[in-house]
Amino acid sequence: MDSAHDVKKLSFENDRMHLEVDGEEHVFDLREISPRLLEASSEERLTYEVSPSGYGIHWPLIDEDLSIDGLLGVEHRPPESELSIRRDT
Repeated sequence: MDSAHDVKKLSFENDRMHLEVDGEEHVFDLREISPRLLEASSEERLTYEVSPSGYGIHWPLIDEDLSIDGLLGVEHRPPESELSIRRDT
């Protein structure tokens, strides 16, 4: 199965999450993306699973899920052919 994103590394430093995805490192402020991760212990933060599809990250100990597309600000649009069908109807 092809993966939407290639997550190589995930770590935390104080109230920031460092994520290496698709060859680039991104830093996120936990206050802005996840109150649950902000309040989580080190063990809870470091117990995570990347979905096989590469679309999300799940932290089972705190029942938190984050979309990688959402974190990166990726927007998906239907192919141009679907847009023209919608305009015609």
